[in-house]
Amino acid sequence: MRWLPVFYVAAVLLLEPITPVDWPVSFLLVALPLVAAFAHGPAFVAGATAFAVVMEGVLAGTPCCAGRSVGYLWDRHYVADYVCTALVGVLGTILAGHRVRRERTLADVRFVAEIAQSVLLRPLPQRIGNLLLESLYLSAAAQARIGGDLYEAVPTAFGVRLLIGDVRGKGLLAVETAASVLGAFREAAHDEPDLAALARRMERSVSRRAEHLGGSDTAERFITALFAEIPAHGRLVRVVNCGHPPPLLIRADEVRELDSGCSGPPLNLGMLLMEPHRVDSYPFEPGEQLLLYTDGVTETRDASGTFYPLAQRLRSFGPLAPHALLERLHHDLLEYSGDQLQDDTAALAACLLADEEIRAVDEPPMPQPSHPSPTGSPARPR
Repeated sequence: MRWLPVFYVAAVLLLEPITPVDWPVSFLLVALPLVAAFAHGPAFVAGATAFAVVMEGVLAGTPCCAGRSVGYLWDRHYVADYVCTALVGVLGTILAGHRVRRERTLADVRFVAEIAQSVLLRPLPQRIGNLLLESLYLSAAAQARIGGDLYEAVPTAFGVRLLIGDVRGKGLLAVETAASVLGAFREAAHDEPDLAALARRMERSVSRRAEHLGGSDTAERFITALFAEIPAHGRLVRVVNCGHPPPLLIRADEVRELDSGCSGPPLNLGMLLMEPHRVDSYPFEPGEQLLLYTDGVTETRDASGTFYPLAQRLRSFGPLAPHALLERLHHDLLEYSGDQLQDDTAALAACLLADEEIRAVDEPPMPQPSHPSPTGSPARPR
C-alpha cells in the first residue's frame, strides 16, 4: 500500500505516450492524493498533491512528452484539472490525518487490551513440579484480543490445581466476571483441601458477584467451569465438572474423553438446583496429557457448518509435546474455520513427566573435559 502511489504514477506515465493527444490521460492524476492517503500521512499527501499538479502541467504543455503545445498548459480543461486536483488533495490530507489518528487510537486500545489480558490471563509457567503446561487463547474479537474464556494453574499443597471456564455472554461484563473468578480461584485453591469444597466456594463467590451486579438476569449470569487436581505423587487426576465440556486424556495410541455422565450445573446455578459437586478420579500416567478446552474449540465450524471434530483431529496429530500440540491445534482451528472464529477459544494442556524425564530436566549437563593441545599445553577456546 505504501508503494501504491508510485505504481499509480508509473501507470499514468506509461499510458500517456501511447494514447492519442485528444485523450489526456494525465487527468487521472487527480486521484493521486486519495491513493496516497491510504497508507501515508498528511504531509506526504500534501506533497503528492503538489507533485500531481506539477506533473499535470508538464504533461499538458510539453511537446516532447505528450505531443501537445505549450498553449495547452493554460487551457480551461487543464486549469479545471489543477483546481480539482488541489481540492482532492485537501480532502486526501484531511482523510490521511483522520486515518492516522484512528490508527493511533486503535494501537492504544490494543496495547491496553494486551496489558489487561496479561493481567487477567497471565502466562502460565512451562513447568510446575512434574507437569509440563501450555496454554492457548484465541479471541473472536480480533481487535480486542480479550474475552470471557479463562484458565489458570496453581501449585498448592494438595497438588497442581487447574481451572478452565467460559463466562456466559461477551463484552466488558464478561471480562470483569472472568477477572473476579480467576482472583477467587487463585486464593481459594490454596485453602480448600477438597476439590468439591473448592467448587462450592467458587459457586458462592460467583453467586455473590451476580447478586452484587443486580438486575433481572442474575440467574443467567453463570459460568461453565472445570476443576482438575493432579497430586504431586499420585498418578491420577481428579475432576469436578460444572457444566463444561469434558477434558480429553491423550495417550500415545488413544484420545479418551473423561466424562462420567454426571456433570454438575454451571457456577451460579448450583445454588438453585442444590446438587452436590461430584469428584471423578481417573488414572493419569507419565507421558500422558490432559487437554482442557472451552466450547469455542468444539463449536468451530467449517464452510459447510460442520463442528470441529476435536478428538478425531487430535488422533491425526500423533504424539506431540504440549507446546507443539496447542500450536498445531491453533493452526488447525484457523484453517478449519477459514480464519473465521465465531467464539472465544481457550485450551490448557498438562503433560505428566516420568521420573527419568524430571531428572533429565533438572540435572545440568556435565561439563566436557578439555583436551590438551598437541604441544601439551591446555587448548585455548576460540
